[in-house]
Amino acid sequence: MLPGEKVVGTRCGAGLDCINPANMAGADGEIIGVDMTQEIVDKVQRNVAATGVKNVTIKQGIFEELPVDDGWADVVISNGAINLAPDKGDIFGESNWVLKPGGCLQVTDIVVDKLISEGARRNIDLLTV
Repeated sequence: MLPGEKVVGTRCGAGLDCINPANMAGADGEIIGVDMTQEIVDKVQRNVAATGVKNVTIKQGIFEELPVDDGWADVVISNGAINLAPDKGDIFGESNWVLKPGGCLQVTDIVVDKLISEGARRNIDLLTV
């Protein structure tokens, strides 16, 4: 992350994937965090407010239809989000749309080498801590 960059953080969790880039991008940077549940959006907004960071906005939305303009972002951060998408191609396609030419998709995710049962994929207790 460079000073002044515009960043989209997906699947916000506790908000660290928004707060850390906000500090790195500085006052001229802009961070938009996106999560699909209002509960997480509210949690991240509280955590961001507690840090005093001013350049973060949290929006409700999904990775397949990010609520930012095409070509807006310098960086899209995906930390543990792609594995949850039924169609991974949609994720990469949407990232391509919102990134500026030469932008960067930063990915950290889970990779498995065998099929996970439908029951295990839909078991919320296995996906949350």
